[in-house]
Amino acid sequence: MAAPDGRSAAQERGRATDVAGVVVLSGCAVWSLISAAGREARPEGVLLAVFAVAAGYACGRICGTLLPVAAASATALAALGLAIASRQGVPGGNVGAATQPGHTGAGAALLVLAAGAACCAASAARPPALRLCLRLLAPAVACTALALGSVVGFAAALGVLLCSLAAVRMRRRTLALSGLALATGLVVAVSWGIAEDALPTGLTVSLEGQLTQNRVALWQDAVALAKEEPVRGVGPDRFGKLSATAQQSLGSDGKPHSASLQQAAEQGVVGVALLAAAFGWMLYGLLRSPRSTPVVLSAGAALAALAVLASVGNALSFAPVTAGAGLLAGLATARVAGEGAAEASRHMTHQVDSRAL
Repeated sequence: MAAPDGRSAAQERGRATDVAGVVVLSGCAVWSLISAAGREARPEGVLLAVFAVAAGYACGRICGTLLPVAAASATALAALGLAIASRQGVPGGNVGAATQPGHTGAGAALLVLAAGAACCAASAARPPALRLCLRLLAPAVACTALALGSVVGFAAALGVLLCSLAAVRMRRRTLALSGLALATGLVVAVSWGIAEDALPTGLTVSLEGQLTQNRVALWQDAVALAKEEPVRGVGPDRFGKLSATAQQSLGSDGKPHSASLQQAAEQGVVGVALLAAAFGWMLYGLLRSPRSTPVVLSAGAALAALAVLASVGNALSFAPVTAGAGLLAGLATARVAGEGAAEASRHMTHQVDSRAL
């Protein structure tokens, strides 16, 4: 009689997560239209990103329920292929700028998603030989990043792999997901501190050397625009027209190369809150997921790494990246019958042991 209760509780949690996702994504779409109203703004990019996340999430939920290992493996290979192709331009990216500076960050983001999907597939696979082969796919992704000259992609993919290996011995996902959220928030706070020139001088100079002065200047322009229009922002896709640094930069794509700062400049404090809510919704979905803890934490590590890259880069401006993030989140929250029942049973056993103590 315990198993049906566990499945019912899991379904209730799943419905709550889905409702929260609908509310958050709808809010992102509606607010982009509100922010663009009465201005020469272009909310199409935001709407496309929202649609890509929603479509990817729905596809991940369906494919993850039917073929969890095969779907995650196919996602890893597809993301890896797109990352390799990104040297000639990421499909779905804007082609207005001659040098396309955002493609490097998009390639690293795709490599992170590939590593995360490979680790999810390995964690879900049952035959030892298949699990080993899928586990080796993640280091192959990291090596591909080095071959492509993406040191950031290599470090991020390797970090996802290490988190996935550590997750095998973890039994409580709450602490791990909280740590990932805290690390992401710290990176965002540091980027804002650099833009506001609020960090110690030595630290700021050291970080500017890694980020380049041009990117820091873009961030400072974003903060200045956000202060001019703190609530609605200046309007979607208007940063490039209003930023002096973007206009003077050769081959600029008109983006500040920071998701949070771009939201603050173009959609105000409400846009930043909605972006944070979207990330929080994904982590909440992973927390309540019926999938096993190693699968959940592998996906969580990849999504957190993607959020870090988006905090200092332009990764979320590319539809394949946003769709891939939604797809990975959907795969890690799909209701797989056998795995979900086992996870529910372990959860109930843990509760019984806690009460006994």
